[in-house]
Amino acid sequence: MRRLVLAALSLVLVVPAYASSPAAADDEAVATSATSARALASQRQVALATPGDFTGYGFDQCLAPTQAAMDRWWKKSPFSAVGIYISGDSRACRSQPNLSPTWVAAQVARGWRLLPIALGPQASCQPRFPRYKDDFRISPKPANGYAVAAAQGATEADKNAADATAYGIGPGSTIWYDLEGFNLGDTHCRESALVFTSSWVTRIKELGYVAGFYSSASSGIKMLDDARRLRPGQFALPDRIWIARWDGVANTSTTYIPEDGWRPGGRMKQYRGGHNETWGGVTINIDSNFIDLGAGSVPRPEGRCPGTRLGFWKYPALSPGSAKTTRVKVLQCLLTEQGTYSGPISGAYDAATIAGARAWQAARRFTPTDTFAKRHWVALLSAGPRTTIKRGSVDESVHRLQRALNAAGAGRFRATGVFDAKTEKAVRTYQSRLRIGVSGVATRQTWNKLQQGR
Repeated sequence: MRRLVLAALSLVLVVPAYASSPAAADDEAVATSATSARALASQRQVALATPGDFTGYGFDQCLAPTQAAMDRWWKKSPFSAVGIYISGDSRACRSQPNLSPTWVAAQVARGWRLLPIALGPQASCQPRFPRYKDDFRISPKPANGYAVAAAQGATEADKNAADATAYGIGPGSTIWYDLEGFNLGDTHCRESALVFTSSWVTRIKELGYVAGFYSSASSGIKMLDDARRLRPGQFALPDRIWIARWDGVANTSTTYIPEDGWRPGGRMKQYRGGHNETWGGVTINIDSNFIDLGAGSVPRPEGRCPGTRLGFWKYPALSPGSAKTTRVKVLQCLLTEQGTYSGPISGAYDAATIAGARAWQAARRFTPTDTFAKRHWVALLSAGPRTTIKRGSVDESVHRLQRALNAAGAGRFRATGVFDAKTEKAVRTYQSRLRIGVSGVATRQTWNKLQQGR
């Protein structure tokens, strides 16, 4: 019951005021209320499965940033995921002035993927812990084996799950246990850490969460991989690993463990340690991460122009007398969507199509001409909401962006609907060419230039 109540508190339901008359206004208000309720229900489902299927960039910082900082970084930074310390007595940031159920719900609604982190008991040979009087450590081997470490693991999992629930992060989400680096050569230290982790994994999964584990590549991660390969079945292993390896390479690989472990979809890597980054005028000291979890970023069906292929590497200029071509079908379909053409999708650049093209050009403040040139293609293909999208995005806008970048000559790739490495590179190329902020993020400024046909 407590879990359900706390989860409900993470969502803020805004009920619109109803108009007194006429009846049509009441109907509109009811529809708005129903839409809001559906949106909130959907938001809750996302929160329950954070971070979900995703391939892209994330950052983590001890203190959860302010809402204003998160909003600016969403619009300007390449990051789509944020690590937040939600639990554990070993945290340096046990006081979280910005973090709340409302904060969690706001980030999920915006589109952020959350990476909830627990930093509790640490390896018995870890020199920096405990930081606080009420912290406790994984005990070296006592007379009855590692029963103390096992008990601590289960207890900590209960605590971490309760704290996650209190923030509105429910079952189905991944909770990441942070085991800081330690001396892997210390046998008792390593074995008690393994027992603790195994117990924590077992219990956190019993509570319905996905078990994630963060540690340095050379200690905690290698410890788990050695257990996976050399002692299979002896320990419960996490579903996902978060590798701390500050090699500056944005991937999920490290030389400390082979490539077969926790693949596909079970790895992320902290590839750069604490440093300042500034996006949108807001500076935060962060660690940088590359994430490849679940099925990765999965494209959504677009559903536009059924039966007409829209994506090509090139969109050549069209002029009177041009032969029938699939590119003309693209033009006719998109002009139909824009409301300036109502003829058949024939592929013929005929008088009706030219008239529709001229009408669209005039509406977009281009000088009307019978030639549909490169700048027109760029503007038409990018037409639509100027949604901020970045690495890992699968919004409908990604299709539009990819096709427009191809038309602009900034890329030469298949429009998949997934904002991948090729798309990011093309955005950077385009931004550099136009001398606007080079971030690899399709910002509002980037969309503005595209929709101007630049």
